[in-house]
Amino acid sequence: MKKTFKKTNIKVVRLLKDNNLQTIPRILLSSLVVILFFYSFPIIINFTNNKIITKDGFQNNSKAILAYTLNNQPSNSNQDKLKLNEDDLLIDIYSLNDQETDTVRLDASTIKQLFEDTNYKLDDVRKTKLVKPVALSLLPAEIKMIENSKKRKDLFIQIILPLILEENNNIKLDRMRLFAIINKSNNSGLERKWLNKKYKQYGVPSKDLSELKIRMDEIPVSLAIAQAAKETGWGTSRFAQQGNALFGQWTWSGEGLKPKEADKDQGHKVMRFNVLQASVRAYQRNLNTHSSYKDFRLARAELRDLGKSLDSITLSKYLDKYAETGDQYVEVLKKIIKQNNLKDFDDAKLLPSSKELESLI
Repeated sequence: MKKTFKKTNIKVVRLLKDNNLQTIPRILLSSLVVILFFYSFPIIINFTNNKIITKDGFQNNSKAILAYTLNNQPSNSNQDKLKLNEDDLLIDIYSLNDQETDTVRLDASTIKQLFEDTNYKLDDVRKTKLVKPVALSLLPAEIKMIENSKKRKDLFIQIILPLILEENNNIKLDRMRLFAIINKSNNSGLERKWLNKKYKQYGVPSKDLSELKIRMDEIPVSLAIAQAAKETGWGTSRFAQQGNALFGQWTWSGEGLKPKEADKDQGHKVMRFNVLQASVRAYQRNLNTHSSYKDFRLARAELRDLGKSLDSITLSKYLDKYAETGDQYVEVLKKIIKQNNLKDFDDAKLLPSSKELESLI
């Protein structure tokens, strides 16, 4: 090949001599070759780098996407036009709800004894801020028979407090992973797959990292307890007893309990759950995704930006659309929180049941 190349060059030289080309045309021809080389070289390098990024992962532009505050929010008009898949939003709730369990409904006296045996007392929780990981799947039927209102309320709080904290822990772990991804210049295929899953769960079809950051956040413990207390009459309602429905969420499809006072023409039912944990997760997902609670999420994000705690009294005023009574409903929530000192539980920690959860204590 070297010989062939040399012969070709000799022929070209001879041809140039034969044609009596002058020096200036030769220089112009050489300059053109040099210009084409330096113009093409960066393009080739850039193409090679893009192939490497595609192979190893994807480029993360999240720092640019998140480089604004709540005072300069992006338009959600495109996202609002995209259709959300309810199955994607609730798939992890369905899987939790469909888990087979041989758990029997414990009576109130047995539950009380269980709490005593594990030394799980609300007075201690208010002081130490530590909660024993005692998770119950069903409310006791006898809770409505407890005449002493304080004992009835305490038992209800003891039952649902670990469940609320567990779901908040799940969100905390996800949020920690999200921020780890945000702080990297590029991410692996596994991280991209996880992000796509969370985009679906939190109803962000636009794949906007800033929107996912706002939605993937905790619900104040005192607010969740207050809403559960209001919706179930501190665990005594038919929906809570028969359907493990702690937050009175409606459904127009699937299994549910028909309100007795509802008209025959009304198609909604109260969602039924097999376990209490599924009800808590569905409640949090509802506040974190439904368009009615957009202002709630923005107010929560603003508190985060200011480095403040998630105050239940402040955030409760954005839940006026949760019930038909509107502002009256908000006032009831505030009253429940204050009268029962529920904010004592906002900074409570669930004692870890695994090494993964130890970092949250």
